[in-house]
Amino acid sequence: MKALITGADGFIGSHLTELLVQEDFQVKALCQYNSFNDWGWLEDVDCRGEIEVVNGDIRDSYFCRQITKDVDIVFHLAALIAIPYSYLAPESYVDTNVLGTLNICQAALENTVKRVIHTSTSEVYGTAQYVPIDEKHPLQPQSPYSASKIGADAMAMSFFNSFELPVTIARPFNTYGPRQSARAVIPTIISQIAAGKRQIELGDVTPTRDFNYVADTCRGLLELVRCEKAVGETVNIGSNYEISVGDTLRLIRELMNSDVEFLVDTQRLRPGKSEVLRLWCDNTKIRHLTGFEPAYDIRSGLKATVDWFVQPENLAKYKTNIYNV
Repeated sequence: MKALITGADGFIGSHLTELLVQEDFQVKALCQYNSFNDWGWLEDVDCRGEIEVVNGDIRDSYFCRQITKDVDIVFHLAALIAIPYSYLAPESYVDTNVLGTLNICQAALENTVKRVIHTSTSEVYGTAQYVPIDEKHPLQPQSPYSASKIGADAMAMSFFNSFELPVTIARPFNTYGPRQSARAVIPTIISQIAAGKRQIELGDVTPTRDFNYVADTCRGLLELVRCEKAVGETVNIGSNYEISVGDTLRLIRELMNSDVEFLVDTQRLRPGKSEVLRLWCDNTKIRHLTGFEPAYDIRSGLKATVDWFVQPENLAKYKTNIYNV
């Protein structure tokens, strides 16, 4: 079985690449084209010699038609994801997330791809109107990023409804783990403590999240592609466990034996109406469809993440002294 992973050079994509190789898939890994021929996080994986790496851009429809030839499955993860940057460059998010998804779906349709797993995000739900959040919860575009992902999800599902493209929309809640960008809260906390800071800078610590260790998210994606009943469905991937950012900070501090002080950095605060205050996943649907259960609780996942970040060769890849949008 041959699988194309778009966004394979990124955080979740690189872990999914490793998992699919372990599961004996033939993997074509798409990295964003750059003049340095840099493969992102795939530079660090042990299975580089077992995958086909291609460089390109999902914003190009011709390119998408070429890379989807002779593949059975597409895991579509490529996206612009940073919420703060979406305030500065919203048009870029439409180009990559909406148009890019259109290009991938059209190419998959033309090349008769057997399954497409389109990756959504819990950010599309916005602040919870009820908890836990199931797949019927209203969608609320509280940032340009969220709006672009709502559009991308709708585009993907339209190809199922209009053309019977076998699409599943996988909607992970806040994934964390090794290799995550430091613009996200957990790597921000861990990397600053690991760098020896006595005070760390964060935004609002009152919102709650349903954090999911990256290995669980990837396993959820794999389970969905193996489930025929998931075709045409939107499915949450989450732990069904809610924790505040502040309590997450305190747990990390405990795991790292740190007495670090927390400070509010105003540039890290979202605009008032844009902050998603509460996310808590109802994972009933994926459990019923696939039997999926997370293997990591918050403590074990954070410990694995800390263990990776404190390795000097890994920490050196992060700029802990600046705020990276």
